[in-house]
Amino acid sequence: MVEPDERSWAEAVDMYARRYTIAKVTAREHEEWVFDVHALMRGDTPDARGWRVNDPLAGELERADDPYYPFVELPTEPAKVDALRGRLHEIPRSSAKKFLVALSTPWLNVEKEQDFEERRAGLEEKADVILSRFPQGSRFFANTGRDNENQDYYKHISGCNTISRHVWDLGLFLVSDSEVGMVWSFHAW
Repeated sequence: MVEPDERSWAEAVDMYARRYTIAKVTAREHEEWVFDVHALMRGDTPDARGWRVNDPLAGELERADDPYYPFVELPTEPAKVDALRGRLHEIPRSSAKKFLVALSTPWLNVEKEQDFEERRAGLEEKADVILSRFPQGSRFFANTGRDNENQDYYKHISGCNTISRHVWDLGLFLVSDSEVGMVWSFHAW
């Protein structure tokens, strides 16, 4: 697996620019990686390497009073870490790749993408770049329900365990020994 560079990372993260999606990575500072998620949820968290982040809420009024907006499940203490972990389920790398692609679609639903087959290879290449920042041995956690291991993320995703103020959010935490990443998409109906 080839390590991404700043340019390839920016191009990969750009697939989320047309969605209400937060995509960023922070340095891992805790044995329990969920504590590092707290930093990711803060709106002004820079990328661990100084690379591009996608945060459509940067500079928005909602963050003036609450720098963690739109998140409400903040893992700041052991009980809250357990609560957040209870909303997540580990998925294999192959599923994480498909989920990263699905999170870039306008309706968070690959089946609604009329030109998906034409765009599929390019989107999967971008997902591979994102995953390449997380070497073998990394772990991936989604909030799409108990049957994550069998979920085909190119099919309709019928459920989620929200961690935001919105009624529907889908996301993935990417965890290596040195970094923790987040790609989280929202429907703000």
